[in-house]
Amino acid sequence: MKNSKLNRLGLAQVAGKLESGEDQVLKAIRSGQAKLVFVASDASLRTQKKFKDKCSYYKIPINLDHDTLAISQALGKKRSTCALTDSGFAKAFLD
Repeated sequence: MKNSKLNRLGLAQVAGKLESGEDQVLKAIRSGQAKLVFVASDASLRTQKKFKDKCSYYKIPINLDHDTLAISQALGKKRSTCALTDSGFAKAFLD
C-alpha cells in the first residue's frame, strides 16, 4: 500500500468516517460500524492479538502493514489503531 493510500486515513478522519484509539475502535468493531481496521505493526503482541481476534470474530478485515509512525502521520495524532467506518473508504484500501 502506498503512502498516498495511507493519507486517505486523514481524509476519512476529516469526513468523520474514522474512529481512532483502542477503545473507540473496539466499540466500532462491536457495533458493526467498522469496515476496515488498522493496527500498527509495532503495537504490542497483546494488542495485535486482541484486534485480530475481534476482527476475526466479527468478520472485519484488518491491516497490519504500517507502523505507529506511519498511522500517526496520516492522522495527525499519535495512534496505533484506527477503523474506517465507511464502506467507500474501506473499499479504496482493499482494492
